[in-house]
Amino acid sequence: MNQKMNMNALLARAGETLLLPHGLKEADLTRVIGAIMSHGADYADLYFQYSRSEAWSLEEGIVKAGSFNIDEGVGVRAVSGEKTAFAYSDSIGLSTLSDAASTVRAISASGRKRRVKVVSKPASARHALYSLDDPLLSFDAAFKVRLLERLESFARAEDPRVIQVMAHIAGEYEIVLVARSDGVLAADIRPLVRVSLTVIVEGKGGRREQGSAGGGGRTDYRCFDEGALRAYARHAVHQALVNLDARPAPAGPMTVVLGAGWPGILLHEAVGHGLEGDFNRKGSSTFSGRLGQRVAAKGVTVLDDGTLARRRGSLNIDDEGNSTQCTVLIENGILKAYMQDMLNARLMGVLPTGNGRRESFAHLPLPRMTNTMMVNGDKCPEEIIGSVKKGIYAVNFGGGEVDITNGKFVFLMSEAYMIEKGRISHPVKGATLIGNGPDVMNRITMIGDDMCLDPGVGTCGKDGQSVPVGVGQPTLRVDGLTVGGTG
Repeated sequence: MNQKMNMNALLARAGETLLLPHGLKEADLTRVIGAIMSHGADYADLYFQYSRSEAWSLEEGIVKAGSFNIDEGVGVRAVSGEKTAFAYSDSIGLSTLSDAASTVRAISASGRKRRVKVVSKPASARHALYSLDDPLLSFDAAFKVRLLERLESFARAEDPRVIQVMAHIAGEYEIVLVARSDGVLAADIRPLVRVSLTVIVEGKGGRREQGSAGGGGRTDYRCFDEGALRAYARHAVHQALVNLDARPAPAGPMTVVLGAGWPGILLHEAVGHGLEGDFNRKGSSTFSGRLGQRVAAKGVTVLDDGTLARRRGSLNIDDEGNSTQCTVLIENGILKAYMQDMLNARLMGVLPTGNGRRESFAHLPLPRMTNTMMVNGDKCPEEIIGSVKKGIYAVNFGGGEVDITNGKFVFLMSEAYMIEKGRISHPVKGATLIGNGPDVMNRITMIGDDMCLDPGVGTCGKDGQSVPVGVGQPTLRVDGLTVGGTG
C-alpha cells in the first residue's frame, strides 16, 4: 500500500466511523469551517475522535476490576492572532457543529480564551507506523484474564519472598479525523496497549519492599508473549529484592551514572518540557531566546522523534493533522530547535514540527513531546562505571517534579547502587537526585554507546492533559550532582 493509498484508506475508515453514522459529509465540514472563517479568524479546525478503551486488574489471583468505555465527540477551534476560541461536544451532528461554530465565533468576538461545552485536500501521509487493527478485538475476555494470571504466576515463581502481586492490562483503539481551514483533511487510527506489574516482597524482620515493571506500545496484546511476561516478572521482583537489601543512601555532591533507557525520564522532565514552543514563545522557559547557543556539553545530542514504529509516543499524524517527524533539539550541545504546534509555530515565524497533541476532543492542542531521547556516544557502560572512584549508579527512577522556568528538579531513584573504586557495590535506598536541567546537561562527561528506549510505559502531564510518550538515553556519567540521601 503506497502512502497516498494509506491516507485514503484512513480517511475512508474515519469517515465511516465519525461522519456517516451522523449524516455528515465532507461538504458539511467545509461549510462549518467557512462559517467560522467568515468572522475574521486566521485559522480554524475540527477535531473528531472516537475511542474504545478497556482495563483489567488482578490482585491475589482475583480479577478485582474490569472496565470498558466508548467515547466520541468533536472539538471546534478558531485562532485569531494569539487569541484562541474553543468549543467541544460529545455529540456529533450537523446541528451540533453549527452550534459549536456559533459559540466559537462568539468567544472569538468577545476576546476571551476559554473552553465551552455545547449540546478537501488530503494531508500527505509520510508514515504507516502501526497496524490499523483493534487491540480490544485481538483476544476475548478469557484470554485477557489468563494473561494476568500467567503474569502473576511468573512473578511468584521468581522468588518465595513475593507475598503480593498486582497486575494490570489496558488497551485503546482510537480513530481521529482533522479538518482544517487550509484545506487539509487528515485521519489516523491508533492502537495502544500496556501491561504493568507491581510486586511486594517480605524479608527478615517483616521488612517489605516493592518493585514494578511493564511495557507496551502501538500494537495489540500479541506483543505480550511468554518471553515478555517473564521479563516483566523478573524485572519487578529483582527491583523489589534489591531494595529489600538496600542500605541508606549517602547525601551530598557526587558523580552519578545514569542508566540507559527509562532514566531518560529525567531528560524528558528537566529538559524536554523547557524546549516546548509555548513556554519559549512566552519567555517562561530557561531555554527561551537561546537558539544557536551552547546549552549542553559537547557530544550531547537530543531528539524528539514521533516516527518510530509501534512506539508508545509515536503518531502517524499529530492532533492537528501534521505528519510527525524527527526534530533535532540539541546537536553536539548547541540548541537547534523547539517543539512546535501550529499556533506557536506561526507566532514564532517557524514551521510546525508535528508536536501538536491533545488528550481528547475536549482539549486544545499544545506543543508536546513524542519520543524524546539522547543519542549514543562512544563509551561502553563498563568504561563509564569503571571511571568513577565513588558515586551512585541510578538504574531506575520513580516520581519527580520540575520547574520549567528555571529547570530545577527533584527525582526519586527507585533502583540505585553505590559505585566504589570503579565497581558496582551495594544497593542504596531513599536517594533523590536534585539539580537543574541545563546545569546537568553541561555536567555530562561521558556518553555511552548503549542507547535504548523505555519499555513503553510513559505518560506525560501538562496543563491537566495526559498523553502517551516515550523516553530514552544511553548510560551517562554526570559529575558534581547533588544527591539527597537518608544515610
